Amino acid sequence: MPRPAMFFLAAMLAGCATTGATFGSGVGDRQLEHPPWYSGSVSAAGAPVVARFPVTWQGGASQPASFDPSDEPESPVATLLRDMNAFLDSIAGGTALPAIGGGGVVAPNVYFGCERDASEDCVERGDSVLGRQGTTMRLAVERPSPGWTARNAALLDSAGASHALVITLEVGQYWTRQKGLRGDKSVELGAGHEVPLPWLTSLEMPVTVLQLTGALINREGKAVRIGAEGLLAQRSPIIASGFGAQRLISDEDVDRARTQRRTDLPGQPLVWREALCRMIVELAGKRCA
Repeated sequence: MPRPAMFFLAAMLAGCATTGATFGSGVGDRQLEHPPWYSGSVSAAGAPVVARFPVTWQGGASQPASFDPSDEPESPVATLLRDMNAFLDSIAGGTALPAIGGGGVVAPNVYFGCERDASEDCVERGDSVLGRQGTTMRLAVERPSPGWTARNAALLDSAGASHALVITLEVGQYWTRQKGLRGDKSVELGAGHEVPLPWLTSLEMPVTVLQLTGALINREGKAVRIGAEGLLAQRSPIIASGFGAQRLISDEDVDRARTQRRTDLPGQPLVWREALCRMIVELAGKRCA
């Protein structure tokens, strides 16, 4: 059964998340104010030969995993992942690699969202005029474990590829924006993808966002380009946020994300398909058709 939408206190985040080392990961940390949410570059010497791992779910990316939607078989998360991977399978020219698993094996991890302090809480936003300008979000990638790097190199060699595309579905924390004389609220999910939020949405708390994060990884396990694309934002009502509470992404939200469409684009493509296509183009330089 899908779990209903819930709230949690932001203070409960403290000490619950862990981060890996970003030093020497290939792409340095970036503080980005507006999309596109990408960093790094591919060598101009020639287009990389890219293989891809399956899109997977990453629980606990920005909050305790117990607050994330379920990824059990037949859950909305599992169904959305099947949809995404079936779509990638339908795109010509992409070599699919088997997922790398096993104890102690850690894949490269792209983080995108609010800047965090030592206790893993979001650092207070630094707007010059609250919600209008000066607020940035952090884009970074953590190094994979040696075991993952070795297995990745072997898989790339067997596929005749030079780079691997690693994409995860997860929950992030984005800052709300304010604009116009009336102070309308919105959240920027990606380039050209900004969604309105109710006027009473709090500016003091980030909103939880269902997002894709991705990295193009070479055979040495270093990222050459990383990025993120938001799919759906869950607002935090102003009264609840006054008590330090956030609205969580629920199973119902993920189910809604499976069928939600970009009505602002020709043909009204599915939100997740448009985001996935943009990520493939941005990270791998490949057409998505």
